[in-house]
Amino acid sequence: MGQPSSLLIVAIDGGAASGKSSTARSLAACFPLLHVDTGAHYRAITAEMLRRGVAYSDPAAVASALQQFTLGTRVSGSAAALEINGRIPGDEIRSPEVNTAVSHFAALPSVRSTLLHYQRAQADVAQKHGFRGLVMEGRDIGSVIFPDADLRFFLHADPGERARRRAEQGQQDSVAERDRLDSSRKTAPLTIPAGAIAIDSTHLTLEEVVSKVAALVEEKLAKHSR
Repeated sequence: MGQPSSLLIVAIDGGAASGKSSTARSLAACFPLLHVDTGAHYRAITAEMLRRGVAYSDPAAVASALQQFTLGTRVSGSAAALEINGRIPGDEIRSPEVNTAVSHFAALPSVRSTLLHYQRAQADVAQKHGFRGLVMEGRDIGSVIFPDADLRFFLHADPGERARRRAEQGQQDSVAERDRLDSSRKTAPLTIPAGAIAIDSTHLTLEEVVSKVAALVEEKLAKHSR
């Protein structure tokens, strides 16, 4: 799968507002891990497609536009950001327009194939920058991107609680509809990977979720250093 054998790979999957981003960021802060948010990758691609007037209903146009993208990585602190033609998309990736369209673009095989190779290559980026591991969050990390990851987690929570969290963040995002679209797509659907550690975060604080995950990460890192 392209991951350096000496690098610890932590995969965190889950639906919108399940706590995966906050957990991944916290792990990166606690350990020497590079944090990669693949949801931001799909949002960035979506924002760029919308900026160019490319519709998800025209797969050929999307595939053609992707050929014009040069994808790069910019590392700042413990976070890796996707560059498209040397530019990191800004706040537009959280706009209502992107919220509405992102699951549709993410369902296209051309988009997923392009990002599959890019995302697997983030392991090399982590090693190049001296991190001991990589924590990657998304919706198909443990099932498709890194099925052989050292640790695979799946975070989930009650839809009502996730909608409340989104509203607190000031986001207009239909978590139930996005989950339906992401779970029903033919290519790399949102699913709990076989053997992954499932954590229900509905009634847990972020600190409690991070504590559960961090204990296992610490144990794995200790084994890697032996």
